[in-house]
Amino acid sequence: MKSFSLPLALALLSVLAWPTIAAPDATATRPNFIFILIDDLGYRDLGCYGSKFYRTPNLDRLAAQGMKFTDAYAAGPVCSPTRASILTGKYPARLQLTDWLPGRPDRPDQRLARPVFRQELAREEVTLAEKLKAAGYVTAHVGKWHLGGEGYGPQQQGFDSNIAGDATGTPLSYFAPFKGKGRDGQERFMPGLESAKDGEYLTDRLTTEAERIIETNRDQPFFLYLAHYAVHTPLTAKPDYVSRYPAVTNTPGQQTNVIYAAMVESVDESVGRILKKLDELKLAESTVVIFTSDNGGLATSEGPNTPATSNAPLREGKGWLYEGGLRVPLLARWPGIIPAASTNGTPVCSVDFFPTLLDLAGVKTAANEIVDGVSLVPLLKQTGGIPARPLFWHYPHYANQGSKPGGVVREDDFKLIEFYETGRVELFDLQHDFRENQNLAEDPAQAGRVKTLRAKLDDWRNAIGAQMMPPNPAYHPSPQAADGSITLMAEHADVHGVMLRYEPLPHKHTLGFWVNPNDWAHWEFEVRQPGRFTTEITYGCGTGSGGSEVEFAVEAQRLRFLVEATGGFQAFVKRDIGEFSFDQPGRYTLTVKAKSKPGPAVMDLPQVKLTPVK
Repeated sequence: MKSFSLPLALALLSVLAWPTIAAPDATATRPNFIFILIDDLGYRDLGCYGSKFYRTPNLDRLAAQGMKFTDAYAAGPVCSPTRASILTGKYPARLQLTDWLPGRPDRPDQRLARPVFRQELAREEVTLAEKLKAAGYVTAHVGKWHLGGEGYGPQQQGFDSNIAGDATGTPLSYFAPFKGKGRDGQERFMPGLESAKDGEYLTDRLTTEAERIIETNRDQPFFLYLAHYAVHTPLTAKPDYVSRYPAVTNTPGQQTNVIYAAMVESVDESVGRILKKLDELKLAESTVVIFTSDNGGLATSEGPNTPATSNAPLREGKGWLYEGGLRVPLLARWPGIIPAASTNGTPVCSVDFFPTLLDLAGVKTAANEIVDGVSLVPLLKQTGGIPARPLFWHYPHYANQGSKPGGVVREDDFKLIEFYETGRVELFDLQHDFRENQNLAEDPAQAGRVKTLRAKLDDWRNAIGAQMMPPNPAYHPSPQAADGSITLMAEHADVHGVMLRYEPLPHKHTLGFWVNPNDWAHWEFEVRQPGRFTTEITYGCGTGSGGSEVEFAVEAQRLRFLVEATGGFQAFVKRDIGEFSFDQPGRYTLTVKAKSKPGPAVMDLPQVKLTPVK
């Protein structure tokens, strides 16, 4: 690791973040490590975490034989940042690798532009594989890499061998032959999978490769990093596994996706095979098995057969800074060391794996090494706790799943989210509201906490050199279409207040949860061809919530209408509420506010459309 010249704030933060690494027990044999990382697996996708639809008997058995964490987090809401954090013990913001690679290009509907972030895990970073290899471990990578292409692959980052890992984030094929076109347009095989029986399923083949590595290295310490491509899109499963599930409709907001269920079952079967191999070779007692995911489950539409899953009761999913996007399953087993059937509710993060595995291996970190994570060994062995600390996230990007850029700090049971476009903050008490339904940011009793957490988040960003977002010079909010119409979508609205929010699930795509009459929203939009415009709203209102008076306004122009119940908040109807006139081309702002609310909620509002009067 190279030396760093650090400002005082960064040096102090780094010292606090250095893990306490215990000296190895001279009588103990260094354990093997099998780290199983699943792609896009949701927190609620295992039976032991509450799923009633997915079948995970082997993972449930792993939980029964080891420790289950209830408050484990990925360091990012998407894949590459979390993967980098696992291998380095550093926050993605410190690594300046904050989005999936290569990331989504900027678009005109973005108020801010993404920073120029790294397109690979830097070679100067010392990885977990490099540390363990230097300590005498055989290191093997099997599966998804997605941390850089040529010159930045697993074998340049400390792994002795690599099967299937390259720059891509999705498999070239889920069925053999395992080849396809890469980002360069050239057809090629996935590394190490050039020879395979036609029709072989990728999850099965990667498991076979992992079994071979275990057998080959049974007499020496090894670190096997098994990073499945499953359950990432394109959702693809073995047909006979799909047929095991009832032919139910893929209902948004519920776990009913049979293709995804079959993929989860194959992952579970893979874990069962790994555990069986350890038993056969009598390696179970000398092997630490860790199972987790790189971010929350995909709960929005993104390609065929999606959404993949539901993270309910957690809010939202992959790409989002709410719990459904960040909280992940985490299981750890080491028979005789980690107590069986144990549960731990300490908030932990993927930056903690680096110091934890080094601690278990008896490998010390140098004084000049920066590590943001802490060793979880006291938790695993139930010998004590870990130092109290806040956890941080920095995501200066617009996600494919619809979320906006922001940062997060969780300290104790409180979680603050700051959104970078407007500076809006939300505060949640996760102990009493892990669904994140009750925003406490404007509660006078929480004013001090909001100020303190916001300052800690800002200080942390400054200390680690987090890249911030400049204004997007190409920003054009809700521009006029070729036919002269202007469509204001819920996802582009700025919300004000504490409860009103954009709800991205496929059957919604709406401004919803409008239970506080003081909440409101606005849109910016551009007019190129002035004139008169009819105003058509799309809305839904549940039985018993009708009767609210709502006002739409542009400058001094105001349109009011009385909300009528439509039979459900997602039973959307269209209604013409009047006209707006624009004398000059330019940028305008439309606001929507409730003037009265006699029922439980105002309405759901997916869009407003302005159409030229001919």
